[in-house]
Amino acid sequence: MSYEPDDMGQYSVSFPRDFNYGPEDGEGDSGGATPEHKPRILLMGLRRSGKSSIQKVVFHKVSPNETLFLESTNKVVKEDVTNCSFVVFQIWDLPGHLDYFDSTFDSEHIFGGCGALIFVIDSQDDYMDALAKLHFTVSRAYKINPKIKFEVFIHKVDGLSDDHKIETQRDIHQRATDDLVDAGLENLHLSFYLTSIYDHSIFEAFSKVIQKLIPQLPTLENLLDIFISNSGIEKAFLFDVVSKVYIATDSSPVDMQSYELCCDMIDVVLDISMIYGEDGDSSFPDRSKEESAFNTESSSVIKLNNGTVMYLREVTKYLALVCILREDSFKKQGLIDYNFWCFRQGIQEVFDLRKKHANGDIVPNGIPEPQKDVKAN
Repeated sequence: MSYEPDDMGQYSVSFPRDFNYGPEDGEGDSGGATPEHKPRILLMGLRRSGKSSIQKVVFHKVSPNETLFLESTNKVVKEDVTNCSFVVFQIWDLPGHLDYFDSTFDSEHIFGGCGALIFVIDSQDDYMDALAKLHFTVSRAYKINPKIKFEVFIHKVDGLSDDHKIETQRDIHQRATDDLVDAGLENLHLSFYLTSIYDHSIFEAFSKVIQKLIPQLPTLENLLDIFISNSGIEKAFLFDVVSKVYIATDSSPVDMQSYELCCDMIDVVLDISMIYGEDGDSSFPDRSKEESAFNTESSSVIKLNNGTVMYLREVTKYLALVCILREDSFKKQGLIDYNFWCFRQGIQEVFDLRKKHANGDIVPNGIPEPQKDVKAN
């Protein structure tokens, strides 16, 4: 089993200054973003740690049980998320048995163009070898590109008890941090996540990773804060509907149960749209009907038995806003819809900003102010 380093040469090592989005109209192309102009996420770890399973479940909608039949990755697998998501970036699944700092490989090329490095550790196995590999990898990669975001997925925690999960995370965190301090790399920061493909933890972890690569994130969060404060909404997520990764949420803490409900709601909307929605745009023959059926008419309201309402609205063909609010607040749906329209205009401004900056013409489009509820005397 050999790896051909020539395959790495088709992409440039340059890393973009911002996290690109596709255009609202014609999301089928990448908006002119060639592979060398897309942020890159590296998936690394020892063999059988679950890297390929993560990629298949998050970005290909493969059932977790089906990943049991996946073979070990023996060559670099490059996933261009442009073709299945409004968010534009690349994922490289790197086999765990290769040393990418060996002279055989162009390590400057691999890590120089990297935005985030996800190292997957199998929590159900003896992770001492994985910790040694983690330290070796991040210390070398940091010297090549100090701007890399280093993320550690403590994976396969579905087989551990709650107490064992906490203890495993504490132990891995302590050992990995101590190794970096001993090596004089105190400035190298690692983020740790407990993940499993059998629940929504892997989607939430990927959401946090991708958000770190979005320079517009503070603007998106501010727009969401303004929207929910003027609409009586308790929580709001801006979702990529294909991957169920949320690229932004408001500043209030994320409750895992609420996030899971939102993910389930997106699945329901996509399934219904696939059956009853309009046929996909013929200009995108490579897209499935399930993806293209989500359009400007897509919306959903789900009322829970605890007096909570979940409200979904389409922002773009591949972005959706999912809100959680009390049933009493939803009685003012007209106010919420108007403020949503203002929010949507603001999102479009964010997407247009890069183009306007390139043209030297940053002029606001006159976004209306959100309205608050006005009570008659």
